[in-house]
Amino acid sequence: MLNNKSANRGLLWLLVFAFIVLIAGIGLYAANYYNLLPCRTYTAENFGIATVYSETDYNNNGIDDYTDILLGAKKDAENRPTYNGAYYSGGYPPDDIGVCTDVVWRAFKNAGFNLREMLNNDIIARPEGYPNIEQRDKNIDFRRVGNLRVFFDEYALSLSIDITLIEKWQPGDIVIFGDDKHIGIVSDKRNINGQPYIIHNYGQPNREQDFLKRSEVTGHYRFDASMISEDIIVKWSHAMRAMGTVPVAEH
Repeated sequence: MLNNKSANRGLLWLLVFAFIVLIAGIGLYAANYYNLLPCRTYTAENFGIATVYSETDYNNNGIDDYTDILLGAKKDAENRPTYNGAYYSGGYPPDDIGVCTDVVWRAFKNAGFNLREMLNNDIIARPEGYPNIEQRDKNIDFRRVGNLRVFFDEYALSLSIDITLIEKWQPGDIVIFGDDKHIGIVSDKRNINGQPYIIHNYGQPNREQDFLKRSEVTGHYRFDASMISEDIIVKWSHAMRAMGTVPVAEH
């Protein structure tokens, strides 16, 4: 009887130990997946890659457009808005709310561009280019990845989607994943293989993440304001931003 009790006690402790190891393993995997573990990051210089800067400074703040877009995306990442795709009457969710597409228009806002109005102008000018839009609504159209793909196909440089060609990926670039499922901005940070981090939002803890290799890349763009005509491009106005603060319903 004593031997049976000892054996049962030993089995119980073995199961407890196995459970602790399993939980620790899951926690370690999650921490690694979300880039919560301390990890050295690299820059383009570490790989002998020259950083590309835009020849345009649209908002005349002394910072080129590519860098402004990068910095705008970083601001949103640092702010860590709650993931929520609610529809807003004026188009713009408050700063503490957002989804992946909100990272993009906020990044563009930092460079002086009003992406909502620019996209709306293009939809009016080229409705045939947006076959998925049955009824135009500028308060949500610019927050759809598929619509942004159509816009960037027309008004941005389309670049390689091969993530092993690390020199092709530059800070401030736009990247689309999957079947228009997700979008983000390329960071100036890189992993040990030279692949850039992505600044994006799907509700994860760390919004500047080593993500490029984790999902299929289907679009890679570099925005060039010189490619856009005057009837499409729109400068950011804070008066327009003030209108978009009232949630209506999820769209």
